[in-house]
This record gives sequence, C-alpha cells and structure tokens, in this order.
Amino acid sequence: MEKNIIQFESSDGIYTITVDRPDALNAMNPKILRALTEAIQTADSDDEIGVILLTGSGDKAFIAGADIKEMSQLNVEEARVFANLGKILTDCIEHASKPVIAVINGFALGGGCEISLACHIRFASETAMFAQPEVKLGLIPGWGGTQRLPRIVGKGIATELIISGHMIDAKEAHRIGLVNRIFPQNTLLAKTKYFAKSLLKNGPNAMCESLRCINESSERKLSDGLVHEVESFAQLFSSEEAKEGLKAFVEKRPAAFRPPK
Repeated sequence: MEKNIIQFESSDGIYTITVDRPDALNAMNPKILRALTEAIQTADSDDEIGVILLTGSGDKAFIAGADIKEMSQLNVEEARVFANLGKILTDCIEHASKPVIAVINGFALGGGCEISLACHIRFASETAMFAQPEVKLGLIPGWGGTQRLPRIVGKGIATELIISGHMIDAKEAHRIGLVNRIFPQNTLLAKTKYFAKSLLKNGPNAMCESLRCINESSERKLSDGLVHEVESFAQLFSSEEAKEGLKAFVEKRPAAFRPPK
C-alpha cells in the first residue's frame, strides 16, 4: 500500500485513514480504490481499533469524485471493472463491524459523496459541498448513489439531487439529513475524534450487532427485521460484554468493555 496516496494514524483505538492526493482534490482511481478497501479491511480486523475515520488531505476536498481524466479513457468493460471497485469499497465500508465516520472537510462530489454515503455517520465542515453531478457527464452515479442516497434523504430529494446534478452546501446537507453534524473547518477532526472516543466507551459487540441490524433493515421486510432484532437482542445476553455492562450499571460504575490502555 502506497503511503503517498493513503495516510494512516492509529491512536487510542481510533484509526484515521486519509486520502492524500490534494493536487487532484483526492480524486479516486483504481489504485486508490483498492488501497482504501485494503485499509478499511485491515482496520476492521484489528482488535485494537474501535472506530474508523475516513477523510481527505488539505482543506479543499474530502474526495472530489473519480479521476475524470482517467475515466474518460474507459471502454464498457473497463468502466464495469471501475464501478465494481467502487462497489467493493463502499460495501466494505457499509458492512464494517466497527463504526466508520466520514470526516468531510471539503468537496464530496460524485464518487466522493457516494463513499461518504456508505459510512455509518457523516460529520462535515461548514465549507463542505456535496453533489452527484454524473448526469452532467452523461452518466449516472455508479458506486451506490442511486441506492443509498434515497435511503438516507428520501426518494424525492435524492431524485432531485441526482437528475439535476446541482451542488448543495453543508447547511442544506444537514437540513435534508445527508450529514449528521457540522463543525468549523479548524475543529472538524478534533470534534469527530472526541465523538469517536465516546463510542469507545460502548460495548464493541453491541455496536457491531447494532450496525448489522441497521444495515439489514433496508434488505428485509419490516416484519422480518423486527424478528431478527429480537433474536440479536436476546443472544447478546449470553455475552460477557452484556453481563459486564448490566453489572456495571447496577454497581454504578463505568463498564470495562475494553482492556485498559
């Protein structure tokens, strides 16, 4: 994995992945898609890591979409391979067993917006901008935009954004539910890490199971999802984690879910 396109920082259970291609506004190409997928998988399988943050270098862009210069040279089969690389990455993010938070510090356009949609939570700077502008290129979103965006903001608003291709700012993104919170640019990463640290106090298995139930809710009938939720809830009572959490509450002390640092 090349350090000049992806940077990593691991500290106190929080793993920060930074796309480091500021000269191209952190645009995606096949090499970066593969590297990001590997980074997410590596972090997700590491027991020392509890929360994963994904961001872009510089203060202009989170990920400004795909590399259009490279994309313009693709034929149909190459485009299919490229789209599948994006699908593999976004599926990997969405189905991670640990919370993945998008730290959106600037432009999140096209594929960049789609990568943020796959994250479990999205925090943005006040200067962040969002768009699915593919129709302006004669294309459609290819990394999950037509599927995840309606599930997050609703069909009508998603349709408007996708077929118009117009850009919205962070305030509007927050209003429609595209992002969870907005912070000043200079405090965005620190505020996100503060939130991530609060998640580390929670049961890791409980968070994992919560993420799984939430993700599967869009793939099941409501009645099936409710049955699955009941069973998952019940099964956790056999875990040492749940026993510790309940005991700690009764004893009025913090739960010790993770080994002390």
